[in-house]
Amino acid sequence: MNTTIFLVGARAAGKTTIGRLLAEKLNYSFIDTDVYLFEKTQRTVAEIVEKEGWEGFRKRESQVLKEVTQPCRVIATGGGMILAEQNRQYMQQKGIVFFLSAPAKVLAQRLMKNPNVAQRPSLTGLSIFDEMEKVLEERHHLYIESANHVINVDCEEMQILSQMLDALNID
Repeated sequence: MNTTIFLVGARAAGKTTIGRLLAEKLNYSFIDTDVYLFEKTQRTVAEIVEKEGWEGFRKRESQVLKEVTQPCRVIATGGGMILAEQNRQYMQQKGIVFFLSAPAKVLAQRLMKNPNVAQRPSLTGLSIFDEMEKVLEERHHLYIESANHVINVDCEEMQILSQMLDALNID
């Protein structure tokens, strides 16, 4: 197998953590689009949004998606990558898309442990829990629409990895 694997999901779903584990297991390279964008621009998501607005950030995000896509790579995408229809279609055409799904409560608990506000600026100004509920409500159907496989990530990392390998038919 030498496909590209895209991981989509809300902030704190574990895209980076699980992406690294999956890449290691498959002997693939791993890249996180938010980290790549930071390394390329030397600016955090919050700084880009402050200077260019969310629209400017989303344009950069779409460009990064194309730059990092290659066979034998696991790509952890930013939580809002699926907002642009062109990104959803691109990922579907170029590889396999996993939606890492968890309830808002679980995501909020994870965010509270590691808020990383510079890379995860508030989208709504609401409390973390209320924001996660609102974001999931608005985006859930887009995550589902873009995904080949939906993975429940409200469990241990090795269980998540096992679900993904099963979906890929890999022992």
